Amino acid sequence: MEASTHAAKKRGRTKSEVLSEFRCQEILVAARRVFARRGFAEGIMDEIAREAGIAKGTIYLYFRSKNEIYKALLDHDMKQLQQSTLERMDSVTELKEKIQAFLLVRLDNAEEKREFFRIMDSERANLHMTRKQYRDFLQEPVVRLATAIDAAVASRQIRKVDGERTAWLIVDLARGAIQRRLLSQNPAPAAEDAAFLLDFIWHSLALSSSLAP
Repeated sequence: MEASTHAAKKRGRTKSEVLSEFRCQEILVAARRVFARRGFAEGIMDEIAREAGIAKGTIYLYFRSKNEIYKALLDHDMKQLQQSTLERMDSVTELKEKIQAFLLVRLDNAEEKREFFRIMDSERANLHMTRKQYRDFLQEPVVRLATAIDAAVASRQIRKVDGERTAWLIVDLARGAIQRRLLSQNPAPAAEDAAFLLDFIWHSLALSSSLAP
């Protein structure tokens, strides 16, 4: 903590700001464990306080409700997912590899945080992202996919399709697979579902001649 405070001073941040950020992170780390263990049950704020080792009232200095805590975690996870998606896609060159990278990152992420994300499907509370938030998180990966699709069309690697519309269709297929997996008690391995989707998408994009016997 002292090292973090020292580094923050160099960036012009006050000790109070550093402590506030540190306490927020403590609460969010504790909340993630509690949500995964207990879902969105009554009395969850008391349990988050016990997990974080702080008074319940302290939580309300930073977050007004469990909904706000959950949304802060969701926002953090989506930003992290966006970054890892772009990094994995940029690490490969071919369109098929980029689609595979996109699918694998998203399905692996959903499986890793399965209990946390399943709260959105099991609770009536307004925990979902808005349509704009969802599109904003996905905009850059979609642009990368669309650019790769357009390049593959131009070089006649795949049939002529609209790059952006096709990219969003890939997003929708991945999202549908994730929702199905979250609702399933014993889903197939994430890599297996990703391979199935990739095979389906790739055959849909193939040139007519490449499908001939």
